[in-house]
Amino acid sequence: MRKNKPVILENVLVEDYAAEGKSLAKVDGKVVFIENTVPGDVVDVFLFKNKKDWAEGWPMHFKEYAPQRVEPFCVHFGTCGGCQWQMLPYERQLFYKQKQVADNLRRIGKIPLPEIMPIIGCEQTTHYRNKLEYTFATKKFIPDAEFKIMKAQGVDIDAAIMQQVGGFHAKGVFDKVVEIDTCHLQSEPTNLIRKSVAAFVQQLGLPFYDIKQHKGWLRNMQVRIAATGEIMVNIILGYEKEKERKELLDHLLKTFPAITTLLYTINPKFNDSLNDLEPITYFGKGFITDKLEDFQFKISPKSFFQTNTKQAERLYQVTRDFAELDGNQTVYDLYCGTGSIGIFVSGQAKKIIGVEVIEDAIKDAKENATLNNIAHASFFCGDVTKICDDAFFEMHGKPDVIIIDPPRAGMHEKLVSKLLEMAAPLIVYVSCNPATQARDLALLGEKYTVEKIQPVDMFPHTHHIENVVQLKLKN
Repeated sequence: MRKNKPVILENVLVEDYAAEGKSLAKVDGKVVFIENTVPGDVVDVFLFKNKKDWAEGWPMHFKEYAPQRVEPFCVHFGTCGGCQWQMLPYERQLFYKQKQVADNLRRIGKIPLPEIMPIIGCEQTTHYRNKLEYTFATKKFIPDAEFKIMKAQGVDIDAAIMQQVGGFHAKGVFDKVVEIDTCHLQSEPTNLIRKSVAAFVQQLGLPFYDIKQHKGWLRNMQVRIAATGEIMVNIILGYEKEKERKELLDHLLKTFPAITTLLYTINPKFNDSLNDLEPITYFGKGFITDKLEDFQFKISPKSFFQTNTKQAERLYQVTRDFAELDGNQTVYDLYCGTGSIGIFVSGQAKKIIGVEVIEDAIKDAKENATLNNIAHASFFCGDVTKICDDAFFEMHGKPDVIIIDPPRAGMHEKLVSKLLEMAAPLIVYVSCNPATQARDLALLGEKYTVEKIQPVDMFPHTHHIENVVQLKLKN
């Protein structure tokens, strides 16, 4: 069979941003989505998908760079894939994020909207993450440009790739890791800890994990740094090797006395998920305490907590303002996780009812309520569509306000139907995906009007955006 000839479009002017960080151009009436470019770039584009009305492609050559581009501050930009927008000034990042919210709500939602408030940006655009997870592997990712140079110089490519490295998975490559020198997303000592772990394990003569062969000892490492100054490190190992494990952990405690909790987890599985594994405390309490305003939150190794602590405060302040609480309302916090939003708004509410399907998260939520001396908050494990029935309302009261913060996929249609049935006077919808939020708002439009919209940037230098919407029941 003849293969289709590769299609290359020349001198394409990138016109705008589209979803998921891709840029957009129009060529002879066809919409072309392009990776790794910014509006204003002129590029030759290789199409890897080519449909009748649209196509997707990679930039092969840059003919002109957009005048708005700036020099990325990280040497790993474009390789690790973690900060896709470093080549844009932060003000332009905010401009396109605001536009993304507006475009999604109007194009997908197709419902009447108020004026969208100006996006709330971050004061701190580096070292803003409280959690990072590093991967250790036996294969080093080499970018295409570097690969071509090495090949031309006669370098042994296999030897260059087969190295023990620590860093982040390369985008779209499951078995190779980008070796990171300095990541600017989290404060020190995060990079120093990662390098120290890698060096010490190599000194011990033990192998890093090979995901293809499912062999090796050192797999992953999580580092959490709280606003309180506490540091938690969890080392994930492929199998138990007690003597060497103790040597590694003692080395970390001696080298980094700032570590307040040190754990290890044995993961013999084929995947990296820790949900069904039990981290073991080697030193410290086994958890750290983080803060949002004056509220304290116990963070265990498997706890979910907003990864940008300072901006989470702003997000939750907007949520609390939109809830319009005066001390008399019963608030239902759906997808409540570890209870952070419900606890944050509890001072202005008569009662908080949290519902979440993950049992460990409910356990954390109850502990967090106790930690903050909040007696009027109750948390329940289960599916909202099944739990919230007439008997539940009779016991706990019908909601005056519903706060909902679903995952990126948005709400299941059954839950939307449930919300319409519950008919709370006010809903605050917090979303990390304006596209699925817009779809859900269109369905809720049967009984609700959108009154306020506030985008909040949680992740500078990425295309991700949070958006808070206030809905009120129609008269």
